[in-house]
Amino acid sequence: MIRRAVYPGTFDPVTYGHLDMLTRGLSVFDEIIIAVAENLRKSPLFSLEERIKLLQSVVPAPPPVIRVEGFSTMLVDFVRSKDACAILRGVRAVADFDFELRMALVNQTFAKEIETVFLMPSEKYIFITSTMIREVAELGGDLSFFVPPAVEKALFDKFSGENK
Repeated sequence: MIRRAVYPGTFDPVTYGHLDMLTRGLSVFDEIIIAVAENLRKSPLFSLEERIKLLQSVVPAPPPVIRVEGFSTMLVDFVRSKDACAILRGVRAVADFDFELRMALVNQTFAKEIETVFLMPSEKYIFITSTMIREVAELGGDLSFFVPPAVEKALFDKFSGENK
């Protein structure tokens, strides 16, 4: 039986921290589906299609080991539709754990058969957030430690287009 997990998020933008979580997740699961949330409440910088394309360009393993898909349904419904057994989540700090624990308990209310697996990122990526990345990019800072080159280019292109 294939152990398939869903790694959900907004990924606005994808960071080396996200990619680290994927690598760690592959040590536990046979396949991971990166579920890119439409989540318009967050007012993402990149469209859903742009975030999917950026992820597809930088994922560390080829399909079917890692697939990237968008979703706009309840997460547990998406996980069920993909025949996955788990939701993969990264936890950087106590504040993350509090939020993630509450979300896991809500998901468990709707789908007791789906486990939530928490993994910690490498300590060198533990402080990275997509919000911080967007702020540094908007100010023209060096992003090479935080995101792959394709993502850095997309961020600078996005902000230079906004400033025209």
